[in-house]
Amino acid sequence: MGLKDYFRRFKPAYSLYNFFNRKKLHHIEEAYEKHGIKKNYFEPINSLDFKEAKGEPPWLDSRNSNDALPENQHFKKLSPHVQERIINWSKDGYAIIPQFFSEKEIDTVLEETNKLVSSNKANFQRNSNKIMFAYRQSSIIKNIVNSDRLQNILSLLLGKEVILFQSINFFTGSQQASHSDSVHMTTFPLGYLIAVWIALENIEEGSGVLHYYPGSHKLPYILTPDYDHGSNSLFLGSNAYDRYEKKIKEVIQKNTYKKKNFLAKKGDILIWHANLLHGGDQITKPNSSRKSMVLHYYAKDVACYHELTQRPALLGDE
Repeated sequence: MGLKDYFRRFKPAYSLYNFFNRKKLHHIEEAYEKHGIKKNYFEPINSLDFKEAKGEPPWLDSRNSNDALPENQHFKKLSPHVQERIINWSKDGYAIIPQFFSEKEIDTVLEETNKLVSSNKANFQRNSNKIMFAYRQSSIIKNIVNSDRLQNILSLLLGKEVILFQSINFFTGSQQASHSDSVHMTTFPLGYLIAVWIALENIEEGSGVLHYYPGSHKLPYILTPDYDHGSNSLFLGSNAYDRYEKKIKEVIQKNTYKKKNFLAKKGDILIWHANLLHGGDQITKPNSSRKSMVLHYYAKDVACYHELTQRPALLGDE
């Protein structure tokens, strides 16, 4: 194990970093006070810390969206096209809205992304097929993808105002195994994360298309107490995510949810629930691109953290 890997797994190193970022961790202090959690803002955190806490899930997790949404004043203000696309949220756990972004908007995002790459301002993460937090580097990208018309839909679905936490721009398919975002970006109460996948080009078979399992958001959340993650008081498990993926594979095999692929057209979006199982297919068409942008939003006024790495989430643009 190299020195870099050692510190990636060493919990006190995260705690020290968090200690000097208190301004971005007010939300976790407020959550601890609200729920009577006796922890410091910089300490490791996981779902067991909220085991005795009480909280209400998102409103459409406990109601049927087919009945609840038509009665909602915010829903009534949406176009019939959007209303039709989100009405089955409670049953499906996702919504596809074709041509949500115009070709001009998408071309502008691509142009801005290329500028970030050519100017060496792009925040590449480990491998070179994705850029993190492009919206922080380009106000033009942020204004397009984080518009009020999108936020209004997301806030309606969660029943709380949302804030953009993360963006990821992919050039090729992720080929990531099926997973729930809630192991990466977790909330208490559970379910107050929502994601949006934007097609930046027409997506073709063989390019590592996004796949998802309709209805799988109703499965129990798989968090660190539910599998052998290998962590202890000082270190994160060396193969914690591999063990998580193995657990999810077992869950899928035990259930009857049918996999679907998102063969999107440029400008289409897919919105998904915090617990919807999804991933990226293997790339079978050599040298194919799959240009896309993923947005993750937390709801306001909830505890936001990362179950897998046991860190409170740092909220606020850098």
